[in-house]
Amino acid sequence: MTLYDMSESIRQTNAWMGSTTKAFWSNPAFSMTMSPFPSLFAAWGEVTERAFEKVAEKPSWGIESVVSKDRDYPVTKNIDLQLPFCDLIHFAAARNRPVTRKVLLVAPMSGHYATLCRKTVVSLLPNCDVYVTEWKNARDVPLSAGKFDVEDYTKYVVQFMKHLGEDVHVIAVCQPVPLTLVATAMLAEDDSSPNPRTLTLIGGPVDPDANPTEVTDFGNRVTMGQLEHSVITPVGFAFPGVGRKVYPGAMQLASFMAMNAGTHAKAFLNQIGAVARGEASDLDKHNKFYDEYLAVMDMPAEFYLSTVERVFKTREVARNAFTIDGEHVDISKITETAVKIVEGGRDDISAPGQCLAALDLLPNLPDSMKEHFVAPEAGHYGIFSGSAWRNDIRPAVLNFIDAHNGASKKSTKVTKLKTS
Repeated sequence: MTLYDMSESIRQTNAWMGSTTKAFWSNPAFSMTMSPFPSLFAAWGEVTERAFEKVAEKPSWGIESVVSKDRDYPVTKNIDLQLPFCDLIHFAAARNRPVTRKVLLVAPMSGHYATLCRKTVVSLLPNCDVYVTEWKNARDVPLSAGKFDVEDYTKYVVQFMKHLGEDVHVIAVCQPVPLTLVATAMLAEDDSSPNPRTLTLIGGPVDPDANPTEVTDFGNRVTMGQLEHSVITPVGFAFPGVGRKVYPGAMQLASFMAMNAGTHAKAFLNQIGAVARGEASDLDKHNKFYDEYLAVMDMPAEFYLSTVERVFKTREVARNAFTIDGEHVDISKITETAVKIVEGGRDDISAPGQCLAALDLLPNLPDSMKEHFVAPEAGHYGIFSGSAWRNDIRPAVLNFIDAHNGASKKSTKVTKLKTS
């Protein structure tokens, strides 16, 4: 806990140093010199302060309206179901006519907040009512809430699906893909529960060994003991979750950035120059990206460790050997939910083939209820939030939903996307 609090103190100190440097070198007295250094020092302070402040700040969804058919519709956001580790939030646009598509977007719990899928939500709102899993920062969850591992995560997804009923269409992005597949199988085995109409799995590691990447092969390069010793720490005294063991967001961020350290260093140097020249703005490309990228959350230790061990090391989902409370969940029982796989040809996190492995686990699902879509030029982020998603993947997913929605052909037209 002392180490955790020390890490937070270092973050606050760096933010303070940035703020102080900015204030000092922005003094009008320095404008009397011809030297470029005062403006560069002030710019360094501004960029440094912003970066370290964003690490501890939960981003806002900022979705107030959408434009559909040249009309602007206000959007409301409400908590539909509240659980200790996650809120199910509902975005709905106040349209003249209701839509027939109800979508559950299972957002990743992999270090960043669910707002990483903001653009995905915005793009779906003109055509769908959208529900999103907003996972909570583990440091804010008291120890009294108990543990949270991959089995608990899967049970949460099952509970959300049951809550939304049989007419829900589920879209899972990246990390939750294998566990959402298991959750769907649990509903398929339960005759008293409705099955989702469709399940769209986007860029997730169903079988990490199908096409290993540096990220998905990480679990094979370390032992569980090494992992627990090196990255797990209790939450410090300044937070509601004091004493809870977590994989700290700051440590995850350091790992993310180390993978492309040169690229990130160049981006921040360029931003310092832009600020010094007066060319930067609050919502420029750099700030929009890094405000989201730097905002990280702690993961429960048991969730992180059980994910590495059961999804990546022993490949329980890939082998159809996953168990919940000691009971085997048979993925092949999925027979009523149509399944679409989406992959990016340039995905360097969950490479093509890892997500496609899900279809091999569904021998009893008719071929007419299986689809596979590859965006050849899309990277990992692009398959759910970039131009590949907007232009190619989103229309294909909506058409897939409509094909299995039980709706009339008249109501299946996909609205041309515009957002405010």
